[in-house]
Amino acid sequence: MATGHEHTVKAFDEDIKHLRALISQMGGLAEQAIGDAMLALSRNDTALAREVRDKDKAIDAIEAEVEKLAVRVIALRAPMADDLREVVAALKIAAVVERIGDYAKNIAKRVPKIHIEGEERIDAVSVLPAMAQLASEMVHDVLDAFSARDAEAAIRVCERDNRLDDFYDSIFRTLVTYMVENPRTISEVAHLLFVAKNIERIGDHATNVAEMVYFAATGHYMAERETPGAAEG
Repeated sequence: MATGHEHTVKAFDEDIKHLRALISQMGGLAEQAIGDAMLALSRNDTALAREVRDKDKAIDAIEAEVEKLAVRVIALRAPMADDLREVVAALKIAAVVERIGDYAKNIAKRVPKIHIEGEERIDAVSVLPAMAQLASEMVHDVLDAFSARDAEAAIRVCERDNRLDDFYDSIFRTLVTYMVENPRTISEVAHLLFVAKNIERIGDHATNVAEMVYFAATGHYMAERETPGAAEG
């Protein structure tokens, strides 16, 4: 016959599995939102952009569910050490993923405001999807790292952030040059610069999650990452 302690441990394990599943579900929706927002941008599809905005409510609802479950686990199970770190990490990660969903929604909001036509549109928009793909992969991989409690995978996600920053710097220069050469597109390209900044922020949030995952898995803070040029001077 199972003891009361065994029942408590089993119930806690089920709660942790549920938290991980909810985080994974949020991450899947956020990844889809990023992909759909970029697809809407590339196709000038305002209906798809509206759908991205509407679906953001589902991410918000799951975040609220994570918050309720995490608070209940802390109150009823009184987890210690490793277990407490994981519950707190889930609570914080849910808030970050919700923000990632907001950035995708913000990208979608810009779609109706970008009216560049024909070849000019293709040239201006074509520089963004690869950056968005990298950011989305970082989100996917860091949430996999959380589910697996994989500290090394979290480090690898952080290591990609410099590449994303370089992407942003390159795109910023490209789009500013494009505005100078095509003055009538200044308003629309300014919106594209906003899109690029939102993608860069998604990557920043993925690295924030990676640091939380690392701490939850090891009990230690991740060593501060050295940015390019930091050792010079």
